[in-house]
Amino acid sequence: MQIGIVGKPNVGKSTFFGAATMAPVEIANYPFTTIAANKGVGYVRSKCPCKELGVKCTPHNSGCVDGTRMIPVELLDVAGLVPDAWQGKGLGNQFLDDLRQADALINVIDVSGSTNIEGVPGKPGDHDPREDVEFLRNEIDMWIREILKDGFNKMARTAKMTGAKPEALIYERLAGLKITESQVKRALMDINPPNDPTKWDDEIMFQIAKKVREYGKPMIVAMNKADIAPEGNIELIQKINDMNVVTMAETELALKKAAEKGVVEYVPGDSTFTINTHISLNEPQKKALEYMKENIEKYGGTGVQTCLEKAAFDMLDLITVYPVEDENKYTDHFGRVLPDAYLLPRGSTARDLAYKVHTDLGEKFIRAVNAKTKRTVGADYELLDGDVIRIVANK
Repeated sequence: MQIGIVGKPNVGKSTFFGAATMAPVEIANYPFTTIAANKGVGYVRSKCPCKELGVKCTPHNSGCVDGTRMIPVELLDVAGLVPDAWQGKGLGNQFLDDLRQADALINVIDVSGSTNIEGVPGKPGDHDPREDVEFLRNEIDMWIREILKDGFNKMARTAKMTGAKPEALIYERLAGLKITESQVKRALMDINPPNDPTKWDDEIMFQIAKKVREYGKPMIVAMNKADIAPEGNIELIQKINDMNVVTMAETELALKKAAEKGVVEYVPGDSTFTINTHISLNEPQKKALEYMKENIEKYGGTGVQTCLEKAAFDMLDLITVYPVEDENKYTDHFGRVLPDAYLLPRGSTARDLAYKVHTDLGEKFIRAVNAKTKRTVGADYELLDGDVIRIVANK
């Protein structure tokens, strides 16, 4: 799974990325700092079955901290987007191409309104942050529409003659965007365009693109720089967007660095932290930490970890499943207990898990065993969050 971190320049995207991954990236106060896409790994938290099963796990592809599994997700921090990027302005073409494989998007905005629509710094309150949300949606919608339009008339005439379904036509055009046919079907049901695709005009195509984006590239808004936002700005965004999180990426990054040095005790996602009294701090450092502590307690955390988990579990509706080779000891071939945690879409089956682990397991699937209940289940068994599953396949 890949989550794209998107937004206009100079809103804190790279800081957000650095805070989520602790990977070294270039962070500076000017537009287009990010020229090439940064890739890194963040983590989402899920309840590990180890305590329920009374075992001590030995994780392989993820970590476990006191019964909480830390599961890796790939993050992509791309070049800042500016208005008319879909026409190639700024780094628009590169930005949009980088988004093709993203399953979900985190739109980092400057909720303080201290950067204009081009990403040029100003003062808090100078800019209406609602524009940051609306223009980015429009840019992606226009981009998808243009991909859809390219060669569409010829394909539509062919489809009309052969009786091909419109959803198959759209899916073929957008397959490179990691859009599924079921997402296209849902979009068409919402729009209900004319059955004859040769009669679709630009506006209908735009509405289809918009719905495809909503289903195929779900977006959460990270209201960054919340600690300096004028009163009422956060509420403005909440009125126009359903999925929002207050974020303070600079605070998250600072706290993680301070925790590495032993200055504070901080667990990502927590709503507070403890200052180590054995470390000598000067007055400016103490004031900075108190300022950060006051703000994350006010907003219930820095929001960075919350964004990742809402993207994975709320927008993409993923569950966590643990494949094993021994359903009694919950181990793999090397004797590791609950070694791997996989994220799969809710509704996935035992066979889907088999393919996720290895193509051969999927193709040679015979049956599966639910390690918690010890019951044999078939290929169509619908996996539940936290399931521990043994796959039985032909050799």
